[in-house]
Amino acid sequence: MALTEEWVQQVIDREVEDVELVALEEAGNRRQKILRLYIDHPGGVTHDLCARVSSAVGDALDEVDAFEGAYTLEVSSPGIERPLTKRSHFEAQVGKEVYVKTMVPVEGSKVWQGVLNEVDEDSVTVEEAGRTARIPLKEITSAHLIYRF
Repeated sequence: MALTEEWVQQVIDREVEDVELVALEEAGNRRQKILRLYIDHPGGVTHDLCARVSSAVGDALDEVDAFEGAYTLEVSSPGIERPLTKRSHFEAQVGKEVYVKTMVPVEGSKVWQGVLNEVDEDSVTVEEAGRTARIPLKEITSAHLIYRF
């Protein structure tokens, strides 16, 4: 079975209300898999919410025998420098400072760190030190908010 964000989100939706799967990460090796889920909720992410999501997803993974052998399931908040993995994530952060890394150079750079000015159907616009780049969403390998103390 191919583990996808869509499948995990469907499992969460069946068991827990109003929880968004922000990101899914797989790590570890063949003997010990690690599955990390970053979730969000309009009322905030609590330990109880993480436990409920962990129970629902863990039971579903075991039911479909998703992994050979042991695995560790970690569920947490995305944190203050939350990953931006979907267009809707970018839309919610317009006007904030972001870090964006691309597969290929855009306007001469693979890394942009600046203010997210605009999001359209297939790209984001980031302004960094007076330069502006329109970055296609399909070219983004990683992105997250930048939080300054």
